[in-house]
Amino acid sequence: MPRLLLENVTKVYDREVYAAKDISFAVEPEEFTVLVGPSGCGKTTTLRLIAGLEELTSGDIYIDGQRVNDVSPKDRDVAMVFQNYALYPHMSVYDNMAFGLQVRKYQKQEIKERVVATAETLGILSLLERKPRQLSGGQRQRVALGRSIVRNPRLFLFDEPLSNLDAKMRVQMRAELARLHKKIHATIIYVTHDQVEAMTLGQKIIVLKDGEVQQVADPMQLYKDPRNKFVAGFIGSPPMNFIGGTIVKKNRTIVFHSRDLNLILNKRSEKMADHKLSIGIRPTDFSIARGSQIEIVVDVIEPMGTELYVHGRTGSTMLSARVPEDAAPQVGKSFILKIDPGKIYFFDEKTEQKIQ
Repeated sequence: MPRLLLENVTKVYDREVYAAKDISFAVEPEEFTVLVGPSGCGKTTTLRLIAGLEELTSGDIYIDGQRVNDVSPKDRDVAMVFQNYALYPHMSVYDNMAFGLQVRKYQKQEIKERVVATAETLGILSLLERKPRQLSGGQRQRVALGRSIVRNPRLFLFDEPLSNLDAKMRVQMRAELARLHKKIHATIIYVTHDQVEAMTLGQKIIVLKDGEVQQVADPMQLYKDPRNKFVAGFIGSPPMNFIGGTIVKKNRTIVFHSRDLNLILNKRSEKMADHKLSIGIRPTDFSIARGSQIEIVVDVIEPMGTELYVHGRTGSTMLSARVPEDAAPQVGKSFILKIDPGKIYFFDEKTEQKIQ
């Protein structure tokens, strides 16, 4: 399997609109890498640049050490799975999967062996004679995957392939994709706007915003050590709570002061005294047992089985928290949340970079 390398890749459309700006990252052989970010951040453009479907404005792309800037899409030996599956409606499943090999003049027997073996791997062997209209969404997705796998390409490029499926099917297909990756040892670059999908599938995650790379890391590092406020707020569900204010020292006590609350911090925060910043608190880091106290008025309660998501406000500041089912918050009533000061994140107000 090859190594993919992007160096300062930039794509500019008319009127200085940057779809991708100085994007640099590497994808190691057999690695499952995910490009994640909100709509319009440059994920799909980056994928299309790798495939050769878009022309670079500047920068370089290397596949297995070969610079492929001027190599045509058909000669890059990459397979792309699209959001809409892009199956030929008049062809059977077998013919859809075999078509790419037929174009490349493979022998009929080899085509049959590859298609059958791939269909067996994906659990669609019994569907080979059906037309796409006779398939469910999950089955069509498997056919689209099979059409790519049967070619045995150097790289697999996935452009939000699960977004048309319902929630239950997406969970099922995520698990199948993870198993498939381990089975065929493929090098995969996967695009999604769903951070849960990114966290569960990716060995490496590249977070994009406005065409620029915000952070490259494995899922747990991304969650525990976000580089900036955008990454911290994008990764994690429910998203991180942010509160703007100032750290002040009152006698020997370090306090975060905002318009709506005063939160006692630990001594490590003293070096940030008189510094305007935002604090970040993950909903999952709140406690009802110990820590610095925040009182909220509960607006909404979301039962999630053995736990509850509580959404409320202190003054005009909105907060979300995960609490145990037996915490018994009530809508319209006050509720006490507690936070270990050691679990609070700090972000510079101007640069939005995390303060270590």
